[in-house]
Amino acid sequence: MIRLTGLALAFLALSSLVAGYWISARDRDLSSWQHIPDATAEAFGWDSVWIEAGPFDLLSYRRFSEPGTELLSVYLEGDGFPWATRTEISEDPTPRVDRVLKLAVQDKTGNTAYLARPCFYLPARELVSCDPDIWTWARYGEDVVAALDLALDRLKADAGASQLRLIGVSGGGVLAALLAARRNDVMSLITVTGNLDHEVWTTRNGVTPMHDSLNAADVARDIQHIPQVHFIGGDDANVMLADVEAYLGRMSDTSHSHVIVVPGQAHVCCWVQSWQPLLGEAERLMGP
Repeated sequence: MIRLTGLALAFLALSSLVAGYWISARDRDLSSWQHIPDATAEAFGWDSVWIEAGPFDLLSYRRFSEPGTELLSVYLEGDGFPWATRTEISEDPTPRVDRVLKLAVQDKTGNTAYLARPCFYLPARELVSCDPDIWTWARYGEDVVAALDLALDRLKADAGASQLRLIGVSGGGVLAALLAARRNDVMSLITVTGNLDHEVWTTRNGVTPMHDSLNAADVARDIQHIPQVHFIGGDDANVMLADVEAYLGRMSDTSHSHVIVVPGQAHVCCWVQSWQPLLGEAERLMGP
């Protein structure tokens, strides 16, 4: 964990204020789950930084090893653990595994970062101030998208990048598409098991509609010019091809969009083990 004190903290605070953003560097307790991604980040030599993005503190991990590289790849976390049971909202939405970070550390294309979602990885004393709507009905809502948008600005500035490649896993794919629609620096988009039309997804699964969330399908036409690849697991019983097809069906031109159904893959298993060749295939399809 990066922690700054004294003159270094004062200098960073001043420079961040001038830029309009803050890196949260205060001493904080670790959440019950942060030791899991921390261990992965440490094993691969990645840095850990908290980003203050509007009302939220967002945990990020990054490897900025190639100064001057124009492209920054950012991996967006999935929905985490929003429900303890089918009817009971989770008290802590933090993911119990770090599979998205484990995808990110395999990406050797240049500078790369992982970005957690609002209310993830917070210690209990901070989590109590988070509205559960943020990880349930409004998990893709305006407040969430706006916070991630600010965090992308911070990551991009820290990396010295001018372009972004967004990789979203599960619900992170929804957010990747929504972010691409409000930015002009997203050069490519990859989703993995993304429920890209959550209205279709909730209807099929018989769950309560996410009435306070934005829908990636509503911006599909706006971003149809962006090269994009969408991976779906052939054995995924949660997110299915129909969810991506509904998203693509909103486009007038699908020539820049590719869908890859991966046999044997479920919603969780086993993307980490297969990621490097899959990422290579996505890069080949999207071109330079």
